[in-house]
Amino acid sequence: MPDFGKLSLGELVRPEGYRCACGKTHVCALKYLNIGRGIVSEVPKMIAALGKKRPFVVCDENTWAVAGQRVTEVLTAAGIEHGLYVIPKEKPENDRVAPAEWEVGSLIMHFDPRCDMFLAVGSGVINDICKVAAHATGRVSAVVGTAPSMDGYASNSSSMEMNHVKVSLYNHGPEGILLDSEILAQAPMRMLWAGLGDMVAKYIAVCEWRISHLVTGEYYCEDVAELMRAALRKIMAVSQRIPERDPDAIAAVAEGLVLAGIGMAYAEISRPASGLEHYFSHMWEMMALERGEPYDLHGIQVGVGTVLTMRIYEKLAEITPDRARAEAHMRAFDPAAWKAQVRRIFGKTADQILAIEEKVHKNDPAKHARRLENILNHWEEILKIMREELPDFRWLYDAMAATGMPMEPRDIDVPDGDVINAFVGARDIRDKYLSCSLIWDLGLTDEFAAFLQESLRQR
Repeated sequence: MPDFGKLSLGELVRPEGYRCACGKTHVCALKYLNIGRGIVSEVPKMIAALGKKRPFVVCDENTWAVAGQRVTEVLTAAGIEHGLYVIPKEKPENDRVAPAEWEVGSLIMHFDPRCDMFLAVGSGVINDICKVAAHATGRVSAVVGTAPSMDGYASNSSSMEMNHVKVSLYNHGPEGILLDSEILAQAPMRMLWAGLGDMVAKYIAVCEWRISHLVTGEYYCEDVAELMRAALRKIMAVSQRIPERDPDAIAAVAEGLVLAGIGMAYAEISRPASGLEHYFSHMWEMMALERGEPYDLHGIQVGVGTVLTMRIYEKLAEITPDRARAEAHMRAFDPAAWKAQVRRIFGKTADQILAIEEKVHKNDPAKHARRLENILNHWEEILKIMREELPDFRWLYDAMAATGMPMEPRDIDVPDGDVINAFVGARDIRDKYLSCSLIWDLGLTDEFAAFLQESLRQR
C-alpha cells in the first residue's frame, strides 16, 4: 500500500483507486484536476475530459462577477453551448446564498434538462448545491473554484441545511476541479482565513477519529489519516504567506484543501476532516437560523471552534478518569431533564434532535457502560493519541493569529452563552463520537462547561 501522503494529486485520483488493508477500496470520483495560475481558459479541456458537451453553469451574484462571466465567455469562444443560472438570495436582506432546500429547489426549477452536467462556479456553498442537484438529476458535476475557503471541493459529501439543521449529505463528488490560483488569491481575505480555519481543524478531526475508534469501534483508516496530515503540513508551511495573496502560496493552500477532500472521499465519511471544532460551527449556525440571524463563514467559525477545542484538550490531558463519578453520572441521568435541555438549546429543531436519540440511543446505560470500560482501559493510549496528533497550542494559536484571522467567539459576535450551549448540545446533533461525548461519558460535562465559561471571561 503506498503512502498516500507522498503521492501526487494525479496518483491519488487514479480511476481504479487503492485497495486498502482497512477493507475499503479508496476511490475519488475526480477525472480532471488542475491547479495553477491563469488556467480558467482550460474549462473546455475539463468538460472534454469528462466526456460532456453541454454544461449548466451555476453561480451566485458574487461568483458571477469574480469568475462566472469569464467562464461563460470561455465556453462561448470554444463553441460550447451551455445553460446558466445565477442563484438569487432567498431574501434580499441575506448577505449570501445558503446551502438549503430553497436554493436547491430554485436551481432544479431553472435547470435545462438538455444539459449533461453541472458546472459550479464558486466555493463551498455553490459546489455543495451542485453536488446535491447533480445527484438528484443523475448528472455529474464539476467546479471552477473562486476561493480557497473550505475543504469540500473533492469530497463526496455536501454540508447542507435541512429543516434548519446542519447535515452532511453523501452523494457524489465532482468529477472535475479547476482552481485558478490568480482568481483564488483575489478572494476576500475572510474567505482565505476560512480556508485556513477549515484546515487547522484536521488536527482535532484525526485525533477524535482515532479516539472514537478505540472507544466505539468506529471504522478508522491510518492511510487516510496520513493523507489528512499531509494536507495539514502543506497548508501550515505557507500559512504566513496567506495575507500576502501570493498566488503560489494560495495554490499550495488549494492543493491542501483538495487533499483533505480526497481524504473524505476515500473514507466515504466526513470524519477524517471534522470533529468538535466543526460542531461548534454547526451549532452556531443552527442557533442563528433559529433566531433568523446571520452567521459567519463556516471556516471562520471552525477556526474559532478549533481554538476552543484545543483549550478543552489541554484540560482533558490533566484529568484522571474516575469510574465512580462516571457511573454516578449515568445513574443520575434524567431523560426528562435531558429532553428539556434539548428543547431549550435547539428550539424548533428539538424534535429532530430527539428523533436522533430514538434511533441511536447514545444515552442508553448499557452503551455508556461499554464506552466507559473502553475509555478506562485505554486512557493511556488516548493520552498518547492526543500527544501524537495535537500540535502545541501556543504554536498553533500564534500561527493562526499571525494571519489576522478571528480567534475568539467575541471576534465573530458569538455570545458566551452560545459557546456553552454549543459545547453541551454538540453530542446530540449526530451519531458521532466527539471529545464532548467522551467528557459526557466521564461525567464531566458541567465541569468542562464551567471551565469554558471561565476561559471566555479571561479573554
